[in-house]
Amino acid sequence: MAPPESTPILELEKMRKRGFWFRKWDSADITNLCLIIVRHVLGGCAPFVFDWGAFWVALVLLIFTGLGVTLGYHRLLTHRSFKIPKWLEYFFVYCGAHGGQKDPIFWVSVHKKHHKYADTEKDPHTPMEGFWFSHMGWFCHNQYIAAKCGESRSGEYSNVAELKAQWFYRFLHDTSIWHTVALAALLYLHGGFPYLAWGMGMRELVMNHFTFLVTSASHMWGQRPWNTPDTSTNNWWVAILTFGEGWHNNHHAFPKSARHGLELWQFDLTWELIKFLHMVGLATDVKVATEADKKRMALR
Repeated sequence: MAPPESTPILELEKMRKRGFWFRKWDSADITNLCLIIVRHVLGGCAPFVFDWGAFWVALVLLIFTGLGVTLGYHRLLTHRSFKIPKWLEYFFVYCGAHGGQKDPIFWVSVHKKHHKYADTEKDPHTPMEGFWFSHMGWFCHNQYIAAKCGESRSGEYSNVAELKAQWFYRFLHDTSIWHTVALAALLYLHGGFPYLAWGMGMRELVMNHFTFLVTSASHMWGQRPWNTPDTSTNNWWVAILTFGEGWHNNHHAFPKSARHGLELWQFDLTWELIKFLHMVGLATDVKVATEADKKRMALR
């Protein structure tokens, strides 16, 4: 009889043998896949119903929701790289909740596991499973994520107790899909199908693929100036597309740092916004990598 600790590994092997498509799909997997298909269909329709108003609305929403994920979900909630007033925290996080990447409890939990088990068997979106899986496949495999992380079900979220203790994040977790539906309805009522295609389809399509490049491309291609125990890389074009998240080797070397683009030429839009918030007194306790940290992590 296999010891208890081997059970997740055995379950993973069973899932691999069944493959990605020919497996048991739970309701969360089906919902995520349907949403991905819908946004791809809407995004594909967008160029054929081009409207300048819809384009500019989509661009503004892309900036706000993108910063909601990079500043709110990632650098604030996951790594606690700085502090801001609770009303401003909730604003950025709510913007991120419209990014098509699920609610903050799910997102932060998965990302914490990624850092804890980076590029190992337990990494929720390890590149060891291939580009497709690390880019997007993991997002539609709820039970696989749970098995990788040794949880009996993915809904436990045992590593984000601080978020589960707050009513706002519990509310978003329980109602996330309805916020997406409400935004889609508002866009459609305002400008019809072009606003829906651009404001929801094209925007979420672009944002999701750009974000997922951090979990795939930035663990496969790029430079590694820091001695990290994983395959994270600095990828300049991913950094441009993701408001600075593509300086991924920098981030894995100094995960608590609010600044990912450590060199002057490493553009990091999210860091520029954090600097501005600090300048006007809204951001405090901003953490950055020290010279001692850099010497410790430098490649010999």
